[in-house]
Amino acid sequence: MTTFHAMRNLCNPIRRNKLALALALLCVTVSAMPGAWAQAATSGVQSAAPPGDQKRVRVVDTIVAVVNSEVITSQELEERMVTIERRMKNQGIAVPPRAELQKQVLERLIVDRAQMQLAKETGIRVDDIMLDRAVARIAEQNKMSLQDFRNRLEHEGTPFARFREEIREEITMQRLREREVDNKIQITESEVDNFIAASAGTAQDAPQELNLAQILVRIPENATADQIAQRRQRAEEAWQQLKTGSDFAKVAATYSDASDGLQGGDLGWRTQERLPQLFIDATAGLKPGEVSAIVKSANGFHILKLVGKRSPSLVRTGAAAPAVQQTHARHILIKVNQVVSSTEARRKLVELKERLDNNAAKFEDLAKLYSNDLSASKGGDLGWIYPGDTVPEFERAMNALQPGQISEPIESPFGYHLIQVLERKTDDVSQERQRLLARQTIRERKLEEATEDWLRQLRDRAYVEYRFDDNASR
Repeated sequence: MTTFHAMRNLCNPIRRNKLALALALLCVTVSAMPGAWAQAATSGVQSAAPPGDQKRVRVVDTIVAVVNSEVITSQELEERMVTIERRMKNQGIAVPPRAELQKQVLERLIVDRAQMQLAKETGIRVDDIMLDRAVARIAEQNKMSLQDFRNRLEHEGTPFARFREEIREEITMQRLREREVDNKIQITESEVDNFIAASAGTAQDAPQELNLAQILVRIPENATADQIAQRRQRAEEAWQQLKTGSDFAKVAATYSDASDGLQGGDLGWRTQERLPQLFIDATAGLKPGEVSAIVKSANGFHILKLVGKRSPSLVRTGAAAPAVQQTHARHILIKVNQVVSSTEARRKLVELKERLDNNAAKFEDLAKLYSNDLSASKGGDLGWIYPGDTVPEFERAMNALQPGQISEPIESPFGYHLIQVLERKTDDVSQERQRLLARQTIRERKLEEATEDWLRQLRDRAYVEYRFDDNASR
């Protein structure tokens, strides 16, 4: 996949980072324990007071779980608990009993730790330069300066250093999921054909957008009949609580194994095409506010709540398409990494632009020689670009150019670019574009289920030993 195609797939990193910000509020810093302290923690004893000060006793942190070769401490669990309880109260979500919430939070920590271990094993890392850019974009999205954003976090009780590490962790897990899940999803041409035909045939049907919330009780990989029965019983317990009037968000936070469980199970507004057919069928006869029966998928047992429904707010793939402006552009990309600093990447592009401005070289020749994108083989040509195809920094710079004009070095999450606009046109969405949109929608539909399945397998493969309550090890 070219870097530009990755830009298309990510679409809008600011929106992604807004999601990362929300998810990061669930996280706590994952740090290694210093050697001597770790040994004391393993024993779970109190440390002796220094000579001459026998009245001082320091309580040593204890281990609540072991995940493969690493531990989760009671301090980490408590920090995450405090963060989640604060967020749930701010969002008006009823907080479950603390013992139930503790089990849910520990399970999220286990899954996160397993992901971070796999990322480390496979060489995925987020350096400080990339992290600084991500945090700056989050501050920008919140319409604050970086300093104001930092002050706001610390005023609300979140140390800025911890927040940075939460974001580093979230980006790392996102990159891992992209490699392990996103890049392995396959979509056939017949699936695209069927989707377009179905969309065209139902373009006038309404409503087409659903606002759903879910509770997922996950089934382990290769589960036995007894395990399936136990998980079904847990789903039944959740369903009975809902039938007696319990708040859905509170029950989701107590029972749901999905990543959105601690957010009340909220899936937000989605077109039907972006939802699994199982969800559409289960909620077909519901009115807003009603809850479905328990339905089973490959991942487990689902309970769905129809929060609301409405007519589509966006033009469907099969409906009449509006005229849009397209831009034919090319670029030269210098990536920032451990070898090439941000200053060096910018300096190199300044030199290349001077050569272009002086007609000392051709754009396509320099792209082939210096660009760190697979489009280099085509002289940096990115083809026709639609609004929203690229990250905001790239699109803003591109839109400011006249045909033939070359930008100054522009920074994006991928590095630094020189951009040249070749031509523009205004046209209806082409058949090729319709197929691309259909492919993206099908991918989104498959992605959530594939991600849940991958997380389930990752969790089931991990060695987990609990060291509190009555949990059994495996």
